[in-house]
Amino acid sequence: MPDGFDDVAWLERTRGEGDVAAWLSLVPYAQRLGVSAEADPVGEGLLFRLEPHAGNIGNVLLPALHGGVVAAFMETAATLDLMLAAREARLPRIVDLSIDYLRTARAVPTFARCSLLREGRRLANVQVTAWQESESVPVATARLHFVLGESG
Repeated sequence: MPDGFDDVAWLERTRGEGDVAAWLSLVPYAQRLGVSAEADPVGEGLLFRLEPHAGNIGNVLLPALHGGVVAAFMETAATLDLMLAAREARLPRIVDLSIDYLRTARAVPTFARCSLLREGRRLANVQVTAWQESESVPVATARLHFVLGESG
């Protein structure tokens, strides 16, 4: 049984297998929100999905997802995508998040795709796009900066 993300051998093994589900199982907040990931059918990397649980609704009149839920979803996606795409198995720590809410995120499944813009020795930059029905009509975009932990 792994100790969690501090178990370097477990982290390296799950990373090598691309077992993002194992990582998500250790993040209760991601489970509560309904975040999942699968291999991206369009390209390399992962495609993330956010389920429209009742607890994720911020405006019950529309209904629409809470902006904090959308931000948490995008932050989770960026962190896990970076962990998988990085040159080495390391734990990133978020330093800065800039999010642009482009339109109302209705209570339907929401998807996100990440792009690793830069990975240096100590810092990384990730861009995330979230959409619902069509990727060409995003509901939000985000740019995140991470400090990379010590390599295993």
